[in-house]
Amino acid sequence: MPFIDCKIAKKLTDEQKNEIKTQLGKTISVIRKPESYLMVGIIDNYTLYMAGERVQNGAYVAVSLYGAADRRAYNAMTGEICKILRQYGIDGERTYVTYHEVANWGYDGENF
Repeated sequence: MPFIDCKIAKKLTDEQKNEIKTQLGKTISVIRKPESYLMVGIIDNYTLYMAGERVQNGAYVAVSLYGAADRRAYNAMTGEICKILRQYGIDGERTYVTYHEVANWGYDGENF
């Protein structure tokens, strides 16, 4: 049950958003989660500030998952996320990635 929420400072085309979604789907296995349950949200042209300055080519990516993964998997996933975003001119030095381990996750009227 992973959800990847991407808030990206620059404007993207629908095609670019779809490409990012597809690449994230291939990468989710790094944290041992299946693409078949992956939900991705992408908000582009998002206003972000870092160190008091407006960020033009950065992002905030929050990865929520039911359960947990180990630190090495999170580290590898962060590398993959930054690698994907770099293809679209998004600077890894202006990108934060966070992980949220969720104990209670609802789906289709019930919790797991």
